[in-house]
Amino acid sequence: MREPIGSSVGENQVPDAAVPGVLAELRGWLKDIVLAVVIAFLMVVFLYQPVKVEGTSMQPELLDQERIFVNKFVYRLEEIHRRDIVVFWYPKDPSKSFIKRVVGVPGDLVSIRDGQVYLNGERVEERYVPRGYQDADSYPPVRVRAGHYYVLGDHRNASNDSRSWGLVPRKYIYGKAVFRYWPVEKAGFLD
Repeated sequence: MREPIGSSVGENQVPDAAVPGVLAELRGWLKDIVLAVVIAFLMVVFLYQPVKVEGTSMQPELLDQERIFVNKFVYRLEEIHRRDIVVFWYPKDPSKSFIKRVVGVPGDLVSIRDGQVYLNGERVEERYVPRGYQDADSYPPVRVRAGHYYVLGDHRNASNDSRSWGLVPRKYIYGKAVFRYWPVEKAGFLD
């Protein structure tokens, strides 16, 4: 008597019951991969955006061609603070983005005398600006009006910032620089 086809299992055959198990396993992996891709996409679109630093205006904190993550959501939950490194659309040409450090927030009086920043009449200690990166120029006092920010690059003698073109409207600031991921040996959170 002959066995019906498919009812016996030889050495090189996979049992019929195992095929659905393998397919179920693959389907589970595929779901996990798709879910991971969707979550990563949503994080990039709504929370974190990778950005390449271009230029030297934020040296020594950020060097040309370094890669950072920008938190695009944080300023929906909290205010912009002095010393935050922000990414924003350049007020003179909103098709370009800039990265600078916030020095003055709404209501502050910012002045620069002989390269030293004064905030509301008090000299600001800026440990993030090494001596070789300072300039010796003076600028008249500026009152930061509501909904605007005074920003400066850390490399003061090589930065195009609020000293040149004025305040940054809040609506142009789209994120806070939070983490350097490239080069790997310098990876870590930003001050």
